[in-house]
Amino acid sequence: MLNAAELGRRSGLELLQAMGRGELAAPPIMHLLGSGRLEAEHGRVVVTLEPQEYHYNPLGSVHGGVLATLLDTAAACAVHSTLPAGVGYTSLDLTTKFLRPAAIASGLLTCEGTVISKGRRTALAQSQITDARGSLVAHATSTCMLFDLQ
Repeated sequence: MLNAAELGRRSGLELLQAMGRGELAAPPIMHLLGSGRLEAEHGRVVVTLEPQEYHYNPLGSVHGGVLATLLDTAAACAVHSTLPAGVGYTSLDLTTKFLRPAAIASGLLTCEGTVISKGRRTALAQSQITDARGSLVAHATSTCMLFDLQ
């Protein structure tokens, strides 16, 4: 389980980097998805996923909800990486474009999220998933609301 006592005590970047190093547990959704590495720097996050059959929809490709969750995670965590201790966020929207199916044969999926713009109350981020060949699988934009944790 995520150490809830750490929320608000560290900057977003410090928290994400500690998760990436394995010093703090990743959020439960990361375990549910079976995602791989997490890398974070200011305004940028990379998350990976090795597709498995349990990610499949009835048509035999990775379910769009799995891809959307990966896109949302990378975009929102990119925003999180810019926040000081005591400031939280939540996604207001996620606009997603699926460009090609992903499957086990796609190899490692890499999702990179970056911040486009950050204000006092909202931030805009984008994320994209590429397969092992570097082909674009999906793209998303997300607006996040920023707020003080109390």
